This record gives sequence, structure tokens and C-alpha cells, in this order.
Amino acid sequence: MLFEISPPNINNLNSNNMQTGKIGVTSENLFPIIKKFLYSDHDIFLREIVSNAVDATQKLRTLASKGEFKGDITDAKVKVKLDTEAKTITISDNGIGMTAEEIEKYINQIAFSGANEFLEKYKTDAHAIIGHFGLGFYSSFMVSEKVEIITKSYKEDSKAVKWSCTGSPEFTLDETEKEEVGTDIVMYISEEEKGFLDESKIRGILDKYCSFLPVPVVFGKKKEWKDGKQVDTEEDDQINETAPAWTKAPADLKDEDYKNFYRKLYPMADEPLFNIHLNVDYPFNLTGILYFPKIKNNFEVQKNKIQLYSNQVFVTDSVEGIVPEFLTLLHGVLDSPDIPLNVSRSYLQSDSNVKKISSHINKKVADRLAQIFKDSREDFEKKWDDLKIFIEYGMLTEEKFYDRAISFFMFKNIDSKYFTFEEYEKLIKESQTDKNKNLVHIYATNAVEQYTFVEAAKNKGYDVLLLDDVLAPHLIQKFEQKYPEKRFVRVDSDVVENLVQKEDSAKNDLSWEQKEELSPIFQAVCPENKDNYFIVDFQNLGENGSPIVITRSEFMRRMKDMSQTQGGMNMYGDLPESLNLVVNMNHPLVKKVLDNKDKKLGAKLEKLVAEITAKKAEVEELEKTQKELKKEEIPQAETEKLADLNKELSKLEETKRESLTAFGKENNSGKTDG
Repeated sequence: MLFEISPPNINNLNSNNMQTGKIGVTSENLFPIIKKFLYSDHDIFLREIVSNAVDATQKLRTLASKGEFKGDITDAKVKVKLDTEAKTITISDNGIGMTAEEIEKYINQIAFSGANEFLEKYKTDAHAIIGHFGLGFYSSFMVSEKVEIITKSYKEDSKAVKWSCTGSPEFTLDETEKEEVGTDIVMYISEEEKGFLDESKIRGILDKYCSFLPVPVVFGKKKEWKDGKQVDTEEDDQINETAPAWTKAPADLKDEDYKNFYRKLYPMADEPLFNIHLNVDYPFNLTGILYFPKIKNNFEVQKNKIQLYSNQVFVTDSVEGIVPEFLTLLHGVLDSPDIPLNVSRSYLQSDSNVKKISSHINKKVADRLAQIFKDSREDFEKKWDDLKIFIEYGMLTEEKFYDRAISFFMFKNIDSKYFTFEEYEKLIKESQTDKNKNLVHIYATNAVEQYTFVEAAKNKGYDVLLLDDVLAPHLIQKFEQKYPEKRFVRVDSDVVENLVQKEDSAKNDLSWEQKEELSPIFQAVCPENKDNYFIVDFQNLGENGSPIVITRSEFMRRMKDMSQTQGGMNMYGDLPESLNLVVNMNHPLVKKVLDNKDKKLGAKLEKLVAEITAKKAEVEELEKTQKELKKEEIPQAETEKLADLNKELSKLEETKRESLTAFGKENNSGKTDG
């Protein structure tokens, strides 16, 4: 239903002739929408009303600077008053005020072109309504059963007027008495919203939304400790800082100023690494200070730390989807009048200015890091361990950032030396290029646990990187995808001779039969549990090499590592650990095990092998005969005979395995050297 606009006769207003009328709304559902759909964030009303008061004050300052207002503006401020007895919250300013005509224009006539469709479209997202078409004032009805406006315009000979409305389209407008220029918004808090009559709650909302407004905002009086209790003083308690650091020119700030501002934002946080001061006026307006926090290697991500403002009015601290994902790791403040004063994240995400701002910040962050690297590489290297998670996260999630960051990304080796991507390639090119012309990057994830493998690699003339953070497996994958000629292998993923394969493997000194018999012997000394399984392998590591080396499959280990930070890969994370038990065929101890096996089991194994060989011959002969016949042509007796022969063969082979396994468990050399 559409209301007819019924304006009062504003030219004949007087105290004895109160006028009434109907607000020019285009849908009678406006107030229910405001009350219902803003319920989850209904404390936003205070931000809207205080922001309007600040705007009115700033406008009067502008008029005064142009000589259009001759009054005193030195004590311009916004006052928030709570009256628990009257159940009211009053927001007062000494700004430009309004005439009766202006109330009619800005308060009553909220009808506008296309509003009906807008309300219908956004009736389930009132965040998109409040602030979008100047409806911020009407957010007061979320918590109020009645709202009054008592105002006096700065214009000469203006009369003070009082507007009153109970949340229906009907209103009253009357002349009243008011000495000073400005506006009072009086909200009579409804019974269901009486929680807003709590002083600490109001202070909390003001601290959240109004801490950096450009006009002083006062709430109550400062307190002091007297006679064992807190008592009010005569001094107004100003809750905001009107000129925060980000509104000043970088040249006017010192390092300590940036640090002090950070402490104000995050009192419990560690000191940041460094900051970026943004000051852009084209093609959009943007100011702000972003800080690089210390991020622990356990990827203890602290999001919701960037505060988004519009003309120093707090908008949101939930910036995921508004800025690139990796930038949510930064701390600080962004302020832009081009960001709508609106807390709907979906609306912000679709806003073209927000997208431009996001892209610009991405570039500024990369440029700042590149500049620090260029100007002070030594300092950059000192901070790398704290920076790397942030930079790696950006490289993994933003291609444009990757393209910029690859020039200052740093590898750190096991000796705590730092290299750019290009520098490290030159360092290892000669010694770590394999037979297929691949450049092999050898890395450790734990210098202590993998010490033996690291030392073996260094003795071989290899350099070993230290990639010990949670994002390293993902970054390795990305590097290998971008550079197919580069490989990354963990130092314990294979024996040192195979990390960088220069030529074909050395000739095996053991026959296949000898390996087959040794395999269950060494398998027998492996720990038995559900978390690990071992694959026995035989390689020629030389007489001076270790008798046994345990390695981890590079592929399976990497998949398991990645599964810890990527929910969709649990199929790898749930698998037992795959380990390779590499037996050095040329080591004297291994040869001794082979000799002992022949001494203790020689006769028994010889007999079993003979029986197995004979059974295999029978099976092969029978299978050869049956192969030439169709299934239905094979006599039942021969089918049963073949089945019996295979059972006997399996039993003989199992007996052989059991004998070798028992020998392995009893063999002290195997246990000690394993």
C-alpha cells in the first residue's frame, strides 16, 4: 500500500498550532523491515545517529570557515546522554541544525525514485537499507518506541522545532524552545530493548563504532577513585581520538607514533614487524595504516584484525572476501569515503570501488616488501622467519602477488643463510642437477630429527634448505607446477645416493632369489603397529655406507603433510605412514646376515626350495595343458588337482617365509643395525 504524502503547513507553525502529517514513505512496511531485519545488529543505530551528528557538526565548521556562520564553534562536540529513569538515550550536537522545511525534506520525505523496488529487493538484508539512501536516522526505531528531534538551524531568525514519531507513518511537528544551534535526537527505548539502558553496553558500542570520529564525542564524566569508590568528576569523558595516525601525513609521524597507534588498536599484541601507510587520492580516496604482525609458524591466523572505516566511521572488522584472503593476516585500519557506510559483506564484495581498493592494497603491500628488501636486505632477512608465512600465503592465493613476490621470496638453508630464488639456483646448479637436467632442491623440515640425513647430504656436497612451516608442502607443489624442471625432495625421502641421480643405479650384487630370502628377515625386525608400514628395498650403498637406512616416500609424506591444512585430502591423512627400509647390499653386516642365514637355514631352505621348484613345475605343466582347452573341456579331476597343487605351493612358500621371519627375529645383528 502506498501512502499519500500529507505535509504540514510549515509556514504557519507555532506553539499553539501543532501540525500533523504522514511521512512520505513508499511502503508501509518500512518500519517493520527496520525493526525485524536489523535485529541481529541492532546496536548499529548508535553508530548511525552519532555519525549524523558528526556530519552536522563538520558541515557547520565548513560554513564557519567560509564566513557563512559567525557563531563560536571552538567547543563543537557530540554528546551522548543516558537517562535510565526516563528510559532515553539522547544524542546532541551543536552542528547546522534543521529548519521545519529541512525536516520535511530530509526526515518526512524519504520517498524517492525506485524506493519501493529497493525495499522489496533488500527486505531480507536491512544492512543494505540503512545508510544506503540516507535512512540512517530511521535505524533509531529499531530500539525506540518513540523518537524526538529537537533542532534549531544555524540560519538567521530560524525557530527551533520539535518533531515526534512513534514508529508509524504519522508524526507531529511543532515549534519549541532551544537556545543553541544544533540538534538533539531523543530515543525513548522500548521495553524489549531496555538492555540499551546499560551504561557499559552503550560505552562498548561507542568504543566499537566511534573511537576515531573526527569530532569529539563525549559520554558522561571522567571518573576518579575517591573514598574507596569511583566517582564522577566535572570533566567530560571524551571516548574518541579525533585525529588518529592514519589521517596524518607520513612525514608528520615518527616510528614511535606508528607503534603507539598499534598499541591502541591491539593492546595485547606483540610489536609489529613494520607498517605501510596508505594515502591515495586517485582514482579513489583511501587512507590507512597496515601492520605486519608476527605470525607464528603454527599458522595461528588472527583474522578480523583489519578495521574498515568510511570517513573515520567504523564499518566492519570482518574483511574476508572484501580484501584478498592473505591480506586478512595484516592488522590495522583502512578508511575510504568510497566505501559505503554499510555492514553488509555481500554488498561490499560486489562494490566496484571496494574491488579497486583491494587490488591497490595488494600491489602496495608487494611494493612495500620489495622496497624493504631492496633498501635493507639484512633487516629483511632478520624478519624473514616472521614474514614467511604471510608471504607464502599470499603467493599461494594471489597470482598477482606471486608474480611480484617471487623477486624477494627467500630460501633459508640449514646453515641459516638466505637466498633469493635466482641466487639459490646459481648456488646448486652444478652439484644438484640430475641426469635428466632437473634442478633438485633438497630440504629438511626438522634440522634435529633429520640431522643424520642432513649431514650425509652435506658430506656429499649438497646444500640443504630448511622448509619447516605448515605452508611449505603447498608452496613446493606450486613451485613444481610452475617450474617442471625443478624438483623438491626431502632429505630423508631416499638414501643420499639417490637424492640427485647423476647416473643409472649401481649394479646389484645380490640375486633376485637372495633378495627374496632377505626381505622377510629384515621385515621381521620392523616395528609392528597400525601407524606405520615398511617396504624393504635393497640398494648398493657401498661398504662404508649405513647397513640400513629408513626413508619416507616423498609423495605420500607430502600428501599427508598437506592433508593437515587442507580438509579435502583426508584420504591421505588417514593412511598409515609409508616407510622404506633400505638395506645396503654391500655392507659387511648385511653379508654376515646372509652368511648366517645360509649356515642355520641352508639345508632346510634348500629342501623347501627344491619342493617349491618341483611344485611350480607341476603347476606350470598342468596350466600349459589346460590353456589349450576350453573351460568346459577341462576334466573336473584336473581342475581339482591344479587347485590342490596351488594350495600346497602356497603352504610351502608360507613355511619358507615363516622360517626366514623367525630367523630375522632371533638374529641380533638385524635388530641392532635396524
